[in-house]
Amino acid sequence: MVKLFEPTKVGDISVKNRIVMAPLTRNRSPGAIPNDLNVEYYRQRATAGLIITEATAITHQGQGYANVPGLYSKEALDGWKRVTDAVHAAGGKIVVQMWHVGRISHTTLQPNDGKPVSSTNRIAKAKTYLVNADGTGSFADTSEPRALETAEIPGIIEDYRKAARAAIDAGFDGVEIHGANGYLLDQFIRDGTNDRTDQYGGSIENRTRLTFEVVDAVVKEIGAGRTAIRISPVTPSGESYDSNPQATFTHVVEELAKYDLAYIHVIEGQTGGDRDYRQGDNPSFDYKALCQTYEKAGGKADWMVNNGYDRDLAIDAVESGRADLVAFGKPFIANPDLVERLVHNLPLNTPDQSTFYGGTGKGYIDYPILEKVA
Repeated sequence: MVKLFEPTKVGDISVKNRIVMAPLTRNRSPGAIPNDLNVEYYRQRATAGLIITEATAITHQGQGYANVPGLYSKEALDGWKRVTDAVHAAGGKIVVQMWHVGRISHTTLQPNDGKPVSSTNRIAKAKTYLVNADGTGSFADTSEPRALETAEIPGIIEDYRKAARAAIDAGFDGVEIHGANGYLLDQFIRDGTNDRTDQYGGSIENRTRLTFEVVDAVVKEIGAGRTAIRISPVTPSGESYDSNPQATFTHVVEELAKYDLAYIHVIEGQTGGDRDYRQGDNPSFDYKALCQTYEKAGGKADWMVNNGYDRDLAIDAVESGRADLVAFGKPFIANPDLVERLVHNLPLNTPDQSTFYGGTGKGYIDYPILEKVA
């Protein structure tokens, strides 16, 4: 049997195949509360070995886009419990991606219309998604952030810990810490968005400090086998940049190897774009060397790859040992039964990009499913 389609264990989580549904922001949770549409959406995709939810804010301050879910209110957690129950009843496993957007936000999404917080007070040349007075959605420039005071950082770490505990109590099989795509932790990690002079700025060791303090807090709260992290060494999302990403993320994975995490989720190249993306004068990023560094440092977590994988590339990645798990994004939007289509090498539905963000069940829970293939 093809290894991609075989069951395995991911940390403490037993899964029925190595195909992962990547986190996909869909902006269909008004009030940050998962609803009936969300329950059905995730239930339909429970044949994935593992579902990673859309990015989910750990606090109100962590919100950066309209109508994305949270982990910080009783109503949201009750909504997520309905989702996890539905996925489990359908035989699936699901983890939540814990999110703090940092500066990729807008004052209207923040508590008391305050400034978003970040590693820096420099505004990102990036967009966020807002809902207009008439109910329609549109993209808008992010707001000017303020740099977190050093004394505020322990509170951020505590927010991650509390969100991880809430997630497990809501029935999730684990959590994925979002350390990628130009959001808060990534803003601290990369020198292009970290201009601090305290113990969280300057050297690679200092810039990555917050990430490891968060990982440590979450692991102590829910266990390493239910904790994972996502990184994106070169993607420019959120106007991210690092002058030496190979060195920066070599240090990141060497330190992560000290924890027996469930998996490391690596975005290869530009999210949703060029797999060989490079910024400035940086050479091509060596993902094979990154994985080897992690293993040489004693890392035992599964290595999950993501970005532009199709059936053949995914099979090769797992068969060759280059990856343990492969995450698919857009294919899961249009193909609730993606696993069966991949197993039998059947045609895929094409996603309707006009319905990606916001809206109703159209383009969300109405994609056709093939009749059962013998």
